Amino acid sequence: MAEITMKNIVKKYGDGFPAVNDVSLDVADGEFMILVGPSGCGKSTLLRMIVGLEDITSGDMVIGGTRVNDKAPRDRNLSMVFQNYALYPHLSVFENIAFPLRLRGGLPEEEIRKRVQEAAETLELTEHLDRKPANLSGGQRQRVAMGRAIVRQADAFLFDEPLSNLDAKLRGQMRMEILRLQRRLGITTVYVTHDQTEAMTLGDRVAVLRRGILQQVASPRELYEQPVNLFVAGFIGSPPMNMVPASVEGDELKMPFTSVPMRDEWPAAIGDRTVLIAGIRPGSFEEASMVDSDKVDQGVTFDVSVDVTEWLGNEQYAFVPYDAPEDITATLAELQTELDSEQTRTQMIVAVDPMSRVKDSATLWLDSSRIHLFDPESGENLTRVESSDS
Repeated sequence: MAEITMKNIVKKYGDGFPAVNDVSLDVADGEFMILVGPSGCGKSTLLRMIVGLEDITSGDMVIGGTRVNDKAPRDRNLSMVFQNYALYPHLSVFENIAFPLRLRGGLPEEEIRKRVQEAAETLELTEHLDRKPANLSGGQRQRVAMGRAIVRQADAFLFDEPLSNLDAKLRGQMRMEILRLQRRLGITTVYVTHDQTEAMTLGDRVAVLRRGILQQVASPRELYEQPVNLFVAGFIGSPPMNMVPASVEGDELKMPFTSVPMRDEWPAAIGDRTVLIAGIRPGSFEEASMVDSDKVDQGVTFDVSVDVTEWLGNEQYAFVPYDAPEDITATLAELQTELDSEQTRTQMIVAVDPMSRVKDSATLWLDSSRIHLFDPESGENLTRVESSDS
């Protein structure tokens, strides 16, 4: 196992465009690090620079204390699992797993068989060793690809969107298999995905990228509860955070659907700004009738119209339309386009009790301590509190 350290990594292509722009990131020995972001953000390019499949324009890539910029992929002792499995269709499962050992040479056949057998047992592939990839399910093929990575006894695992070709149910199963495997082996792992569910469930820490620039590195909990900016707030969370136009009017924060008293800590954080974007998670609302009486006074109660509801069994979401000024909604529309968000710029998504029968209207309660305030121009989270959970 090994630490992976990236120092001011830059990748520019022929047109001078920085696909990765000055990224510095430390992956601890044995850590499960997630690289996440929308398509084209540079996460796969960064992974390919770690393994040596892409040249580094500038900066230093250090693995296990050794600078590896000029080392060939085979000399870095890393194992990579690709999105398309990269299995040889004419070889059996056994030979696919054994392939990197035979390619490297120098190992006796007895040792090769031992390593393949151990990997197959770990991944529950023992009974499939004589089969060809065409006769396996998608999940079994992915396990074969993982077995090929295990037998190398590499210093680190690198995964490039390994589950994107699987259906939703199988993705959930394979997520847990990958997590159990990484915990069992304790191996340094860097995992690329655009799926924030994978990021939140798998990673010890998550690195969020946008247009080649590292936005925030933190634990999944900190990313969710204390996002550094509008982009991270909008990308992390499902359903996404509501981003609502807000303004400071006297001692109140006014939003399209209600006003809340200014909290003691807000004036120092927002300075002389009077126009803001309020970020509120769907789960920060409650139906007023279900709020404990001892905390009603900690928030505000207000009535809203409901457009439609989504009932998902153990969850229910109400979509609440509102009117908003065009200058702020234009900013939010641009961001939501980049995030490929399903949320429109003039509605909120509110989590309500799945047992309730909300239809055309609802009375909601909101605790103002759960509101984030963002600068509309820079996107900075002005009310972010540094967390020790990182």
